[in-house]
Amino acid sequence: MNSDSSDRVLIEDYTDYLAMQRRLSEATQSVYAHELALFLAAGSDYETITASLIEAYIVIQVQTRHLSERSVAKLLSALRSFFSFLQMSKIREDNPVLLIQRGRQKQSLPQVASVAQVDALLESIDTSDLLGFRDRTLFELIYSCGLRISEACTLQVSDYQKTSIRVVGKRHKIRIIPVGEIARMWVDAYLKDIRPKLIGMRLSTKALFVGRRGHQLTRQAMYKRFIAYCDVAGLDAKVHTLRHSFATHLLEGGADLRSVQELLGHSDIKTTQIYTHVDTKQLQKAYEQFHAGIHDKEDQ
Repeated sequence: MNSDSSDRVLIEDYTDYLAMQRRLSEATQSVYAHELALFLAAGSDYETITASLIEAYIVIQVQTRHLSERSVAKLLSALRSFFSFLQMSKIREDNPVLLIQRGRQKQSLPQVASVAQVDALLESIDTSDLLGFRDRTLFELIYSCGLRISEACTLQVSDYQKTSIRVVGKRHKIRIIPVGEIARMWVDAYLKDIRPKLIGMRLSTKALFVGRRGHQLTRQAMYKRFIAYCDVAGLDAKVHTLRHSFATHLLEGGADLRSVQELLGHSDIKTTQIYTHVDTKQLQKAYEQFHAGIHDKEDQ
């Protein structure tokens, strides 16, 4: 077996490990497998390579690929998981990546849109055609339920139960989320009038959101259309902004942190707590604007 063939087999075995043992999402599996392919293509001898050589490899990747801190963290995580896989497979006794020390990545606050901005974005979608109506329904549901993009794409018709929706989240964790009245109105109309026209003769299609040819909508297609709508609405946002806005608006409305944690599907409440920092940041901004107004009046 030549080197390329053995590398392909190793990558496939590693991907199986990520799926079966680590239970990582397909998107994460793809990223990790890609990083491993680059690592192996560089001629790295994974059986004998040292921590210092791995760190040198990472430095080269940062310089040639202009990696951000977040991307470096993903690269490190991919390599760390790979060497854990080698340990489990009795190929190596140690995990050299564990010896690499890097500064903790600064946790950035999630990008949040105001209620008015979310309304403007949703209203900007032209619902006179099939895909526009589908998109409005999709984004209404994401905002109403705080869905991840991957969760929204994999929804099936049977998951929708009028007042609630069944969501399969990370690590295949299932949660039931209430559906708001407005989103429910859009989904009902979509199921009645729009989806049947999109699926045509593909009656066996189970996906809730489908493309023009009746196939399940992909994350890539959803992302492109979301960004296009943001451009029309003049909103600087990312595809997860609706999910972040859902969480922040709930907390602003008085929802307790534990309830928001359950709705978002976070396993650790510390992940949910970041939205309290967003809320605090907005309060501080309002506080500063209030005091600036007072000083302006005093100066008059």
